[in-house]
Amino acid sequence: MNVYLYKETIIYLISKIGLEESSIELGLKLSKKNNTQLPIILWSYGMLTIEELDELYSFLFQKMKS
Repeated sequence: MNVYLYKETIIYLISKIGLEESSIELGLKLSKKNNTQLPIILWSYGMLTIEELDELYSFLFQKMKS
């Protein structure tokens, strides 16, 4: 993931989904430790609902297309 998309993802998680920065930080640490994508970690630990996960993937897909 490039730096721009990474920053956009963090902004989206805070502003649109409403996640706390501490939740994102924990997700990033777990993602790195488990070598798993951040969205999957956030969902598997209950920080995102399945609907929010779908929204996030739609957002990421749109960003990668542009």
